[in-house]
Amino acid sequence: MAAEKKAFVLRINPDTLKELERWAQEEFRSVNGQIEYVLNEALKKRKKSPNPDKNVPTD
Repeated sequence: MAAEKKAFVLRINPDTLKELERWAQEEFRSVNGQIEYVLNEALKKRKKSPNPDKNVPTD
């Protein structure tokens, strides 16, 4: 059984959205699917980092 997905609002620069739409189309994904793919890849890369907490900004 697949995990339930959570919806949320994303505010994005119009030029960034256009590029994302083009990229998604090239890879035969929806824009939502492309965003999810990019985020998952970034998270995988972060987990492989020797110190994943090093990149987290602190206030």
